[in-house]
Amino acid sequence: MSEALTFVPAADAAPVAIRRRRSLGVRAALVWEVVTGGLIELWSHKLRSLLTLTLLMLGVFALVVMTSVLDGVKDKVSTGFAGMSWDGTLVLVPRQAKTSEEQKRFAMSTGLRYEDLARLTAPHPRVLGFSPRATRRSVVKVAAGGERIFVNGVTSEYTFLMNRPIGLGRGVTGDDQRRHSTVAVVGATLASKLFGGSDPVGRDLVIEGVPYRVVGVLAGGQMFNEEMYQDANGVLIPLETYMDRMDKDHQLTLVTVKLKSKRDLDSVSAAMLARARQSHHGIEDVEVKDLDAELARSYQHFQDELHGWAVVLFSLAGTVLLVGGVGVLSVMLISFSDRRYEIGLRKSIGADDGQILVQFLLEALVLAAIGASIGTLAGSVLCRALSDKFPWGLVVNPYGLAAAWGIALVLAVMFGLYPAIRAARLSPMEAMR
Repeated sequence: MSEALTFVPAADAAPVAIRRRRSLGVRAALVWEVVTGGLIELWSHKLRSLLTLTLLMLGVFALVVMTSVLDGVKDKVSTGFAGMSWDGTLVLVPRQAKTSEEQKRFAMSTGLRYEDLARLTAPHPRVLGFSPRATRRSVVKVAAGGERIFVNGVTSEYTFLMNRPIGLGRGVTGDDQRRHSTVAVVGATLASKLFGGSDPVGRDLVIEGVPYRVVGVLAGGQMFNEEMYQDANGVLIPLETYMDRMDKDHQLTLVTVKLKSKRDLDSVSAAMLARARQSHHGIEDVEVKDLDAELARSYQHFQDELHGWAVVLFSLAGTVLLVGGVGVLSVMLISFSDRRYEIGLRKSIGADDGQILVQFLLEALVLAAIGASIGTLAGSVLCRALSDKFPWGLVVNPYGLAAAWGIALVLAVMFGLYPAIRAARLSPMEAMR
């Protein structure tokens, strides 16, 4: 059984390729003609086009700026949470009595005191370091006036373990603790209140009648928990000085335990509670707080709030873009009504329905692209202009930029499709009457 094979002669191959190149050239010319025609149409109806472009521009502008701001806030807050040094950290704090029986038992204990540190802070193979802390409110006086502050008694390891960098001068040292020195490290916020823009290092301040020499200033930063707020709005003094001058009962607010590995959290917690029970003669009036879990809850709460704000802001920007899409629909419908004769003429000389459809859709895309370009440029300029006003800066988010452009172009196609279909289905005879 024989089969018939069909071959294209070599002489006919070249004309096929030429026709294909001509077809591509015709399509490119059509696209260029549509784009330039769309621009001419926009220019010939300036006010109508300006109103539509303004809505599209505002929607894209809002999306670009809001995504940049939200991205900057998220990055800064995430960095702040990471800088809280809560990973692999547990805290021993006094336990509150919940029943009358516990109140009676806890009354037989002196509570969490400075004298407990010898047992609590004994070396442990899985612990990086210990940071006891005592805090109370007091009044500080300087030549310019007074201020109600937090006085925090800490050890020399506090700034390292709890990630409190020194901005000026130095921190509390082991020598300060041994000598019970009356020196103070001032928080950044308090330093600004008491001394304005001048350097406070080497100057004196008075707390409860005792003069303290300022030896350093904490670096400024975001305040994400109560201890960070107290440090920024107070002073750090040697723990031994605090016990001598501020609290004769030697009560501690907490003892922070920094672990070498987060995997050891349970075993170290049990060991610390056992040490506290031994120090308090079997009375369990101290409990452990897992700061890792606290950090996870706080960060999740922040994420939920940020998501809520993002939904609200993006809804507003989306509404503006949606109104801009309605503007595109109205412009294209008016253009269809004004250009019926042109459509009929093009069809009568050979243009098919697909070409007319593509022509109108391209005109809608040109309109959206111009609005998106102006909105992108305006949003980028504003972010750059306001960047130095934000502590974390403002960088244009490329994902927000792509989303703004994508939404603008999709809306242009969606709202331009109906006028394009009407134009494509228009009869040449009806159009040219």
